[in-house]
Amino acid sequence: MRVTRGRLLGGAAASALGAAGVYELVDRIGSKPARPAATGTPIEQHVLTGVRIVDDAGVEVVVPPLHHRVVTASVRADPGRRALRDARAELERLLAALDADYPPTPAGLGVTVAWGLPWFRTALGGALLAKLPRDRRATGTRGRDVLVLEDAERFPSDPDDTILEANDVAVLLRSDRLEAIEDAHGRLFAGVGRELFRVTSIRKGFAGGGFDGGTGIPKQRAVAAGITGAELIPDGAELFLGFTSTQSHALGPPAIANFETLGYVELGDSRLVGGTHMHLSRIDENLNAWYLNFDHRERLDTTFRPGLDVPPEQLTVPQGPDDVQTADQLRDDYARHRRIGHSGSLQPASRLDRQTVGPDGTVYPKGTAVPHRADFNTLDNPFAWSADPARDRMSDAPSAGVHFVIFNPTSDDFRRVRLAMDGVLPDGTELGFDARSRGQGFNAILRTTHRQNFLVPPRGERSFPLVLP
Repeated sequence: MRVTRGRLLGGAAASALGAAGVYELVDRIGSKPARPAATGTPIEQHVLTGVRIVDDAGVEVVVPPLHHRVVTASVRADPGRRALRDARAELERLLAALDADYPPTPAGLGVTVAWGLPWFRTALGGALLAKLPRDRRATGTRGRDVLVLEDAERFPSDPDDTILEANDVAVLLRSDRLEAIEDAHGRLFAGVGRELFRVTSIRKGFAGGGFDGGTGIPKQRAVAAGITGAELIPDGAELFLGFTSTQSHALGPPAIANFETLGYVELGDSRLVGGTHMHLSRIDENLNAWYLNFDHRERLDTTFRPGLDVPPEQLTVPQGPDDVQTADQLRDDYARHRRIGHSGSLQPASRLDRQTVGPDGTVYPKGTAVPHRADFNTLDNPFAWSADPARDRMSDAPSAGVHFVIFNPTSDDFRRVRLAMDGVLPDGTELGFDARSRGQGFNAILRTTHRQNFLVPPRGERSFPLVLP
C-alpha cells in the first residue's frame, strides 16, 4: 500500500517524530525520479554521471540525488609507510567493490572520499604536505606560499562559537536509493572498515523530490518532524528556503573545479589531476523567520538580487551568464537599497570574469560558474550522530538546516566566494554590513555551527592519497 503523508502522520503527532525516524519513514513517500543511463566512470570523484536535466519555468535544472550522507572519521592506521600502504590497499578494495555494484549516478551511488589537513600533517611524519599542490593565485596575492588546502576559518557573519573541525577524512554518499547509502556506509565503516577508521560524525539529509509534481521531500520531512514554519515551504520546493538552487548555469561544468582546469593551481604531482577541494559546513536555517518576517518581494531580493520581477508561484529563477551581477552592480544595489542578494553577491567571485580555455581545449565562456555545489537539507541537530556530543552540542530535537558541501579549485577560491557573501568583494571592497544584517543576503536567518576544508583526490588516488612514492 502506498504511504501518504497523511497516513504517515496519522498515528502520532508530528512533533513526536525524531529526525532519524523521519528519514526512514518519509523515504516511502513518492517514487524515485526517472534517470538517464550512466555514461562511464569519470576520473573525478566529485562528478556524477547519469544526471537528469528538467525544464522548470524555462530554466534548465539539474535534479539532485534524493538522499545524502557525510561520514567523518579519524584514521586508525599507524602513520608509517608500511601501515598506510596496507590501509590504502584495503580501502581501495572496499571502494572498488562498491564501484562494481553501483554506477556513479544518482540512480546508483556517488562516493566521494575527501582528506583533511590533520591527516596530511600526520601521515608519514608530515612528509605529504610537501606533495600538496600550491595555489598560484593566492600565493601571488598574499605574497607567501599558499597550498590548495588550508585550515577552515570563521567568516564575518559566522558566530564566535562556530566549530572549526579537524577530521582526517570525510566520505560523501549520494543516491536516490537510501538502501544504497546504507550499504556503502556499512561496508566502509563497519567490519574491515572499522579497523581503518574511527567515525567522528554522521550527517544525513535530502533534496528535491518535487520536480515531477507534488510535495518535495524537504517539505514532507520538515512537516513530519514538526519544524516550526515547515507548512509555509512551497510544495514543490527543492530545499527548505523555497527557491531552486541547482539551475544548470548556477553549477560549474564537470571539470571546471578540477585543480588543473583554470590555471589557479601549480599541480606538481600529476597523480592529482582530476582532484579538487571540498568545503563542508553545517548551517542552521530559521524557517519561521524566513517565511513570516520576509514577504515574497524580500525573499526574492534576498535570494537573488533587488528588483527582479518573478511571480510568487515561480520557484526557479534564471541564473545564466546574462543574469550575472558585476561588482559595480553590487555596489549600486548597496548604495540604493542597502541590500545585496545572496546569488548576486557571490557572482563576482564565483563566475569567470573572462573566457577561459581549459588544458583539454574546453572553452568556458565569461560568466560560467566555477563551484560545484552538493549541499542538502537536514533535520540533524547538528548531526545525526557524534562521537563527541558535548563538543558538537548535540540535541535529539529535529532542526532545519543544511549540510553545505561545495567543490572549488582551492580553499582560497572558496574563501573568496564566502567572503563575497558577507559583502567583501574580490578586489577587497567591503560593503558596510553588520554581521548577519537583514540586507546581507541569507545571513540574517542562517547560523553556521561547523566548518572544515578537505582535499578530494581523483578516483585513482582516493585511498590514502600520495602515500606511495
